[in-house]
Amino acid sequence: MEVGFLGLGIMGKAMSMNLLKNGFKVTVWNRTLYKCDEVVAHGASVGETPAEVVKKCKITIAILSDPAAALSVVFDKDGVLEQICNGKGYIDMSTVDPQTSCKISEAITSKGGHFLEAPVSGSKQPAETGQLVILAAGDKALYEEAGPAFNVLGKKSFFLGQIGNGAKMKLVVNMIMGSVMNAFSEGLVLAERGGLNPHDLLDVLDLGGIANPMFRGKGPAMLRDDYSPAFPLKHQQKDMRLALALGDQNAVSMPVAAAANEAFKKGRSMGLGDVDFSAVLETVKLLKHPS
Repeated sequence: MEVGFLGLGIMGKAMSMNLLKNGFKVTVWNRTLYKCDEVVAHGASVGETPAEVVKKCKITIAILSDPAAALSVVFDKDGVLEQICNGKGYIDMSTVDPQTSCKISEAITSKGGHFLEAPVSGSKQPAETGQLVILAAGDKALYEEAGPAFNVLGKKSFFLGQIGNGAKMKLVVNMIMGSVMNAFSEGLVLAERGGLNPHDLLDVLDLGGIANPMFRGKGPAMLRDDYSPAFPLKHQQKDMRLALALGDQNAVSMPVAAAANEAFKKGRSMGLGDVDFSAVLETVKLLKHPS
C-alpha cells in the first residue's frame, strides 16, 4: 500500500518513518521542505504540494499543528481538494475541534472522496514505536481499508461513529492530561519546598493508586529541568483551549481545566511554547518562597 503523509513535525516524522520501516511506500509533503530530507533518506518520495500527494496516493494521512493548518492544507491553492475524488481517502490525524473536522469532511465528501478523522493519543516515543491509540470517526469503509497502516502506527484503534466524535474524544483525553500534569507539577514543587526529596515523591506515587506512565516517564526528566519536546507546550495549551470551548458548548463546568489552561498560557508567555508540555513546572516554580 502506498500512503501519502502531510506534515512532518514531531509526530508526522515518527509516524511516516514507522510506516517505511514496516514496508509501506510513503510519499510525504511538508510546508518546510527540508524536514522531508530524513524520511526521503529512508525511502520516501516527496510531493511538492498536498494536491500532488493526493493525486499519487489512494490514501493520504495528515497530522498538522492546529485547526488553521488542517484547514489550510485542504482548502488552499494546491491543497487536498484539488485532487481528492471518488476512490481516494483522506485521513486527518490532527488534533482539532469537531467543527473543523466537520468542515473538512463536508468538503472532501462533496468531491466524492472518503474522509476519516483519526486523532491519536500519544506523543513522540509511542509514535516512533507504533504504540499510539487511534481515535477514528467517519467513513467506516475507509477505517477498515486503513487498518494495515493503523496496525503499524498504533497499539489500539477505536471507531467512534460519526464525524466529530474522534475530535471530542481526543480533546477530553488531552484536557485530562494537561490538568493532571499541572497538578503533578504543583506537587513536585510543594514537596521540594516543604523539605521533601521530590525523587522520593516519584517513588511513592509509582507505588500507589495514581501511578501512571506519564509520572514515571516525565518525572525524572522534569527534576533535571529536561524539557526536550515530545509534545510541545503550545500544542497542549491549544488543546486545553479547544476542550474548554467544547465544555462551553455542552454547559460543562471545568474549573480545574480552566486553571490548568492559564498555567500553560503562562508557560507560552515565558517562551516555553516549543519545549515539552511538562515545562508547565516552570510556571509553578515562579511562586516565591514564603517569607
